[in-house]
Amino acid sequence: MTGVLAGKVALVTGGRGGIGRAICARFVKEGAQVFAGDLSEQGSLEGSAAPGDRFVRLDVTSEDDAMAAMATVDGIYGKLDILVNAAGVEIEKTIEETSLDDWNKIFAINVTGTFLASKHALPLLRKSDGASIINFGSYDGFIADPGLAAYCATKGAVHALTRAMACDHGPEGIRVNAVCPGYIDTPMLQSFFEGDGSGGSGGNIDTLQQAVRDVHPMRRYGTPDDIANLVNWLASDEARYASGQLWVLDGGLTAQVQQMRL
Repeated sequence: MTGVLAGKVALVTGGRGGIGRAICARFVKEGAQVFAGDLSEQGSLEGSAAPGDRFVRLDVTSEDDAMAAMATVDGIYGKLDILVNAAGVEIEKTIEETSLDDWNKIFAINVTGTFLASKHALPLLRKSDGASIINFGSYDGFIADPGLAAYCATKGAVHALTRAMACDHGPEGIRVNAVCPGYIDTPMLQSFFEGDGSGGSGGNIDTLQQAVRDVHPMRRYGTPDDIANLVNWLASDEARYASGQLWVLDGGLTAQVQQMRL
């Protein structure tokens, strides 16, 4: 099979979610051998398997699961070229409303999950001729939406971890970058619109969705395929000099002065 990822082996955490599934599908299309790591085959989407990928059960908060997933990859291919840490959750609360359990849960998935998968992937990534780790930050790691305090904190942590990993493992031929999406049309975004926090607040869903589109210079929010396009480039040899960077993909949202929108 031809494609920019032909001959490469990839593992995508959260591979049955909205963005993770799109990444798996794009990687398969580009010729990679793809493992979709998630809690279940079904994941969060109806009919969510990307044709051509291979499911591996992976709770990113479990070190045993991280080690087992890497052992599976090792046993079949003996190397890993691409790790995408796409698993993540969002909690719509201020810090006053956030319980300690909430705080620990979101950090366990968004930050510790990135740490564990990356840590145990490193021996396999060192066997690659040009490996790439792609973490998932957010534009909320730079600026903040109201009512997403813990989520914003986790994404700031992923941004800092990405830079540190790039510095530590660049000499080993391992590139590390983070993709930082804005509003992307996923089940997480729909939950945000429907929630009681800074999203829905009981409002009309159609009105809220249009309001979100209108604050973007491009007058739309993104799709999982938009994110998969950037991830695919960062995973490929075309991005061989790209490392330690936070790649914002938000339709121009954070480029504007908000109070001067027209």
